[in-house]
Amino acid sequence: MLVVATGAALLFLVLPVVAIFARVPPDELLAALGTDAAKDALLVTAETNLISMILILLFGTPAAYWIATRTSRLRDAVVTLVELPLVLPPAVAGIGLLAAFGRLGLLGGTMDTLGIDIAFTQVAVILAVTFVASPFYLRTAVAAYEGIDPTLPAAARTLGAGPGRVFARIAIPLAGAGLGAGAALAFARGIGEFGATIMFAGSLQGTTQTLSLAIYEQFDLSFVVALAISAVLVAISGTVLLSVKLLTRWRSGSTTPIPFAPTTPTSG
Repeated sequence: MLVVATGAALLFLVLPVVAIFARVPPDELLAALGTDAAKDALLVTAETNLISMILILLFGTPAAYWIATRTSRLRDAVVTLVELPLVLPPAVAGIGLLAAFGRLGLLGGTMDTLGIDIAFTQVAVILAVTFVASPFYLRTAVAAYEGIDPTLPAAARTLGAGPGRVFARIAIPLAGAGLGAGAALAFARGIGEFGATIMFAGSLQGTTQTLSLAIYEQFDLSFVVALAISAVLVAISGTVLLSVKLLTRWRSGSTTPIPFAPTTPTSG
């Protein structure tokens, strides 16, 4: 009974993925990737996700450490704010970004004064990707920092190391595998972002149209191209998932694929 249930579940989950590659011959899929729509979407996705990941790592790495080293109540309150984008419907995230950074948004007047128009530009794509992907990195990074033996940073401080040096020389190396896993998860989420992007940035080929948006458009224009782009995203997602498992297993020496934060923070 258990084997049958497991087999049915795996078949249901794997069949749609296999169908993407089986529906069209490989040579046609490769040819479809050479179309302007596919190449433009791949370029826009690569550029926007690269910038987004730089921002996430640059700001998220120290932010996660600060959160992990706070008292319980403050830490829980901040983590709740960090996790909120994870449960927001994509359309709500897009509307929120538009209401904040659009021409008529909260910062719209300031943007107009500076001559900056963010909505429906590539900057909007970067902001949308960063908004939806950064919680994956932050949450995993907080868990990685909290998994560090607290005696190690404490020993460094007793030897005269300041907070900045403890963070750079102790915390980051010890949490490195967890940080890498979080970055991989954030990258995977950013690559597949759709809802917030189409609401805030639109779907302009060569400007704001990412791979996910290109699939949506090509579904009506060329199903083969849509399948080809889907196959690229499947390959990227599979690679990211495997990387996360290898990184976290190397970090913990266990079979747990994703690190979770302990119930109680390790320091106040």
